[in-house]
Amino acid sequence: MTPSDPRPATGSPHPGAPHSGEAEQMPWHRRVIQHLLYDRSIDRTRKARARIGLAALVFASIYAIIAGRLVLYAAVPDTHIGRRVGGSDAVATARPDILDRNGEILATDLKVPSLFAEPRRLIDADEAVELLTAVMPDLDTHELRERLGSKRGFAWLKREISPKQQKEIHRLGIPGVGFLKENKRVYPNGREVSHLIGHVNVDNQGIAGLEKYLDSNGLADLHRAGFASDRQQEPLRLSVDLRVQHALHDELEQAYARYRTKAAAGVVLDVNTGEIVALVSYPDYDPNNPKEALDPDRINRLTTGVFEMGSTFKVLTLGMALDGGKFSLNSTVDARGPMHWGRFKIHDSHAQNRTLTLPEVFTYSSNIGAAKLALAVGVEGHKAYLRKMGQLDRLRTELPESAEPIVPKRWGELNTITISFGHGLSVAPLQALMGIAALVNGGWLIRPTFLARSEEEAKKLAKRVIKPETSVAMRYLMRLNAEVGSGRKANVSGYYVGGKTGTAEKVVGGRYAHNKLLTDFIAVLPADKPRYAVLIMLDEPHPTSDSYGFANAGWNAAPVAGKVIARIAPLLGLQPRFDLPPADQLILGRGGRTASADVTGSVRSSHGH
Repeated sequence: MTPSDPRPATGSPHPGAPHSGEAEQMPWHRRVIQHLLYDRSIDRTRKARARIGLAALVFASIYAIIAGRLVLYAAVPDTHIGRRVGGSDAVATARPDILDRNGEILATDLKVPSLFAEPRRLIDADEAVELLTAVMPDLDTHELRERLGSKRGFAWLKREISPKQQKEIHRLGIPGVGFLKENKRVYPNGREVSHLIGHVNVDNQGIAGLEKYLDSNGLADLHRAGFASDRQQEPLRLSVDLRVQHALHDELEQAYARYRTKAAAGVVLDVNTGEIVALVSYPDYDPNNPKEALDPDRINRLTTGVFEMGSTFKVLTLGMALDGGKFSLNSTVDARGPMHWGRFKIHDSHAQNRTLTLPEVFTYSSNIGAAKLALAVGVEGHKAYLRKMGQLDRLRTELPESAEPIVPKRWGELNTITISFGHGLSVAPLQALMGIAALVNGGWLIRPTFLARSEEEAKKLAKRVIKPETSVAMRYLMRLNAEVGSGRKANVSGYYVGGKTGTAEKVVGGRYAHNKLLTDFIAVLPADKPRYAVLIMLDEPHPTSDSYGFANAGWNAAPVAGKVIARIAPLLGLQPRFDLPPADQLILGRGGRTASADVTGSVRSSHGH
C-alpha cells in the first residue's frame, strides 16, 4: 500500500478505538462497549444493530420511568402525593372512623378538593389574582397576591373548596394553579357528641377530645411515616351509646332552659365496667365549626371543671364511717343543735334537733351528722380514704382535657368537717361519680373509660376499696333516700332507683354566695343490683313556678335525673319491675320494723337538700 493510500494500514486500530495502552487503563464496562461498537473484527451490521438496540434500551427505560410515575400518582392516595408539601403546608391526612358501641358513625372522613398554586409556574400573577377573586370573592386579595408572587414551589390558596368553585376555577385554565383531594373530618351528629369526640384542625389533626387521643396514641406518628392510609385504619369503637347520648342531651337542653341555668351536665356510667355510656356538657359546640369551642362557657365541665359537689359527698363520708367498723346502720349521732367549731357554726338545713340514726343522717342530709362521723375517723384517716377512692389525684381518661382537684394545702380538722358534707374540696364531677360507683358495685374502684370494655377486663384493672358488706349498706341508703328522702323526685316506677342530692353554694369573691348554687344528683339503678350510675349537675339554677321558691337539688337535679332514667332505662335493656318491697327488705333482707320504717313518716314531708 502506497503512502498516498487513504486506507489505514492492516492491523492499525479504528480511528474511534483506544490504543492498547489506553484500553488497559479503561474500566471494564467501557472496554465492553468499545469492543462492541468499534472492534473491526465484529461485523458492521451487528455493530449497527447494537447501537440501535442501546438507543432503544435507553429510550425504553425513560418511558418506563415516566409510566411508572404516572401509575404511582394514579394509585397512591392523595395524602402520599402531598408529601412534597412541607412545613406549614401539610396535606390533611386520613383518620379512622369513630363509632359508638352499636356501630353508629360519630366521626368520619370525606374527600374534598383544596386549591393550591405553584407560584414559579405562574405566567402572570396579577391576572391569576383577578381571576381567582372573581370566582371566590372571600379570598383576601393582598394575601393572595403575596402568595402567588412569592416564587415558592407550593402554596395553599384555600382549603376545602366546594365542587362548584373547583369547576369554575378549572375552566379558567390558569397555569400553576391546581387541586388536591384532602380528607375533611365530619361529625354527622354535630353538637350531641362534641365534648366526647372533640375536633380536628384544618390539617385533620386532632386537637381536642378523643380526636386528640387518637393522635397521641400513634396516629400522628403513622401519618408522618406515611403508613396511615384510608384502607389501613381500623375504626375506633367507643363505649358510648348514641341513643342514650341523644336522650341525655335532649333532657339537659330542656333543663338548661327551664331552670335558666348557666350550664348543665350529665354522665351515664356502667358501674361494673367503668364504661361511659353517655356524657354531655351543655352549652356545647358544633365540632364541624370548632371556633365555638373557644368560648369559655362551652368547656367540658365533667372532666375539665372542678367543683365542690355538696351533699353527694356524704355518700363517701358514710361509706367511710361504715367501712371503718366504728359505725353501723344502727349507730346514732347527736344532732340536737348546731355544731360549734371555734368561731364557726355548722347547722343542718332540715334540722331535726334530735339524735339521728345513720339512715336519718343520710336521708335528712345532716351536715352535723356527716361532720361528726368524719371527725371520728380522724383527719389522716379521712385523707387516706379519699385518696383511696380516687378523689385527691387527677382523674386520667382517654380525654386529654382533665383538671387537678383543688385540695387544701393545710388539711386540719375544720377541713375534714367541711369536706365531709361537700365543701372545701373541688373535684371533677366524673371523679366523684367514679368514687360513688365503687361504693355500690361491691367495692371495686374502676377508672372510667370511653372505650368498649368487658366486665372481665374491668375486673383485671379494678382495685378493691371497701368491703362487700359496706357496699350493701350503701345501696340500701341510696334506695332509702329515693323512697323517703330528698331523692323522691328521681324515683322512676319500675327501675328501683337509688340516689343522693347535693347542693353547694358557689364561691364568689372568696365568699360563699347564697344565691348562686351548684346542684347535682347521683342515681344508681337498679339499687338492689346496680348496673348504671347517672350524674346530673346544674350550674346556678333558678326557682320555678312549682318549686315554692327553692332552687336546691331536690327540686331540679333530681327530677331531671328521673326524666333521664325514664328515657334511657329501656334503651339500656333494663326490664321494669313493679311492686318491689322497700329497701330494708329487698336489699338488707330484713323483716318487721327497721331503721327505714322509723324515718319514713318524718322524712316524707321534707324538701330535698
